[in-house]
Amino acid sequence: MTTHIPALIIDSVGAPFRQGLIERRELRPDDVRIDIAFAGICHSDIHTVREEWGPCIFPIVTGHEIAGVVAEVGSEVTKYAVGDHVGVGCLVDSCGECDMCVKGSENFCERGAVGTYNAKNYDGEVAQGGYSQQIVVSERFVLRVPDSIPLEQAAPLLCAGITMYTPLKRWGAGPGKSVGIIGMGGLGHMGVKIAAAMGADVTVISQTMSKEADGREFGAVDYRATAESTVYKDLRGTFDLIVCTVSSELPLDKYLGMVKPFGALVLVGLPPEPQQLAVWSLIGGDKVLTGSNIGGIPITQEMLDFCAKHQIAATVETISADQVAEAYDRVVDSKVRYRFVIDTSTIVPE
Repeated sequence: MTTHIPALIIDSVGAPFRQGLIERRELRPDDVRIDIAFAGICHSDIHTVREEWGPCIFPIVTGHEIAGVVAEVGSEVTKYAVGDHVGVGCLVDSCGECDMCVKGSENFCERGAVGTYNAKNYDGEVAQGGYSQQIVVSERFVLRVPDSIPLEQAAPLLCAGITMYTPLKRWGAGPGKSVGIIGMGGLGHMGVKIAAAMGADVTVISQTMSKEADGREFGAVDYRATAESTVYKDLRGTFDLIVCTVSSELPLDKYLGMVKPFGALVLVGLPPEPQQLAVWSLIGGDKVLTGSNIGGIPITQEMLDFCAKHQIAATVETISADQVAEAYDRVVDSKVRYRFVIDTSTIVPE
């Protein structure tokens, strides 16, 4: 048996959102049924439905920043109980047996991790995401949301939060370290908050100075705009670590020029187009150019607990279901401060 749940559906490339019903499976012994309260809008959702990253499985329900309350648990579930505040991020399954899964890096499962949407479960079922009122997920992929974080502010942590926490932790953001965050959007604003909470000296590098007050409020000690003709020269050799969040053409050589010898430039944005690089920008300072891809379940839970401890969360604008199409355009135009979150109770099937 299956359950029919209200959801925001897109039927094909370029089609509008439709408020309809989708099927969710009945609980397996290890499943958790979650009443979704809020779902964040990630730029990845937009890239996916517009097929900017390749073919999409339509009809689709996007959303991998999910926060809600446990409604029901399977007979073998031990970690969660009805009423718990929980979240679901970018993954809903993996083999659980390979070296990557055993190490807690389920996102790199050797069999292939199952994404929250635009993916097929191992049984062939198409995974549908969080722009809906309910989701059923294996206990292994449910995260506990600390009670101190409001659910609407917690939802974006399941992608934006972990996307920034992982590289900041791996590359040593902390006291005595200078960290640059390129871009002050949904990802970037979380990067500033997390890096500052880790004790690093944080500088925002944005297109303009329009968000300087916010950046400093979030914990940045400096804020610079690439529109300034001297910014790349002024910041040359400044940073131990730069995390770049933008998804457009990147002046990689200029960014690497801002990195100290032995430092790292980490890319977490995904520009659709190939990028260019002069190799001397790396060799000339023993520098590292690398990428970072969300995180496994253990580090995602660690991130949530870190945010609760340091009293930080996403800065959000809550919207209703009928505002999502407009919100997509505003995300693309960088006109959101800083993450749209959908109140899923407003989804009413037509």
